[in-house]
Amino acid sequence: MPAADATQISDSGRGGPPGVVIVMGVSGSGKTTIGKQLARRMGGVFADADSFHPPANIEKMKAGHPLTDDDRWPWLDAMAAQIGQWLADGQPAALACSALKRVYRDRLVAGRPGVAFLYLSGSEAVIATRLANRKGHFMPPSLLRSQFETLEPPGDGERVVTVDIRHPPRRIVDIAARRLGLGAQVSRLADGA
Repeated sequence: MPAADATQISDSGRGGPPGVVIVMGVSGSGKTTIGKQLARRMGGVFADADSFHPPANIEKMKAGHPLTDDDRWPWLDAMAAQIGQWLADGQPAALACSALKRVYRDRLVAGRPGVAFLYLSGSEAVIATRLANRKGHFMPPSLLRSQFETLEPPGDGERVVTVDIRHPPRRIVDIAARRLGLGAQVSRLADGA
């Protein structure tokens, strides 16, 4: 049975349901799977942070070397610009991004109330098993320890819903949609509004 899930949405009323949800967590937590399903639920688009990496970052990770903050700033800024564009266009979106440190999350949100996080929380043992079975991804399982060492779980002042990854994907999306207040938005879209 998955552990209790947490909701920490100190500013949940600001701006209503988020227009952009950043699905965060370490590699192997299920960000892409959940992000795609959440984007469909929102009637929006999905993007994966991996597509915003410059080639040098991907080569560095393939070689088994963790990224430095200097490697990450241009990557984070490119995603922040895309988030701003989605919000300006009124385009609902889900973005799968590790967003491991508070400073990274702050840079992505840039003070915009229309952005929230879905934190996919899981133990290192569970995620290591997933990574060992994953094929065709440039992130080697050997970097998982460095991701957990870097991870600063979301906390006070962050608009975040935390869900245990041991739930099935559909249940994770259901929990997230309910806690983020996406129900009304989804109903309107289903009604063709």
